[in-house]
Amino acid sequence: MRVWLLLLGRQAVLVVGAILCYFGVRGFTEGAIEIADRNAGWIFDLERDLLLDLELGLQSALLDHRALLDLANWVYIWMHWPLITVTLVWLFVRHRPTYFEFRNAIFISGAIGLVIYASFPATPPRLFDGAFVDTVTQHSHSYRVLQPPGLVNKYAAMPSLHMGWNLLAAITWFRASRARWRLVPVVMMPLMMAWATVATANHWVLDVLAGSTVALTGLAIETVRQRGGPDRPVQSEGNGGLVGA
Repeated sequence: MRVWLLLLGRQAVLVVGAILCYFGVRGFTEGAIEIADRNAGWIFDLERDLLLDLELGLQSALLDHRALLDLANWVYIWMHWPLITVTLVWLFVRHRPTYFEFRNAIFISGAIGLVIYASFPATPPRLFDGAFVDTVTQHSHSYRVLQPPGLVNKYAAMPSLHMGWNLLAAITWFRASRARWRLVPVVMMPLMMAWATVATANHWVLDVLAGSTVALTGLAIETVRQRGGPDRPVQSEGNGGLVGA
């Protein structure tokens, strides 16, 4: 019991620290509207040059189909924080070493993301151009309950950690599960999130690519750290549990 309480206490401290960092960046970029719009314009121009400006086309394809619109909103809402929470709990209970890897990869990639949010605030499509529709706000109430507007950094479009952390969860499911169907979430979860983040006008295509890169960078750093660093989960004597950072 003491080991479990110690572990849970450490996780709480880390989560609170991460939240404080997020609010610090949110306050730092809250009034940077002109800079965020300028950066979003740069992203849009680069996408156009690279033939990656797919946002309006993807959203237009679902606006006349309520089932697709609801699916995109559902994926964007429920396959982010709820999925991450379920994954963390499952790993903590059943696959403790993998839990630490997943948690640390999220923290590392999140730290990289915060640096980018602070130095490169970017307006999402839904706030950049009147041609886009904020489908999540207009057609769903769940997201604003799970993540109230006062807690959201409106200019944290680049990179998309919705995409990045969903990709990390898919990879972790593949590594931790021995079920034959384990390849399905690895393929389907990131593809669905990539589509949903763009189709709901919450992120640019380049945000999705950047979010995947940042997440994989965080996972790579954690993998190298585990192989060569002293701070790794170790077997706890007495109860067969695992103690980690």
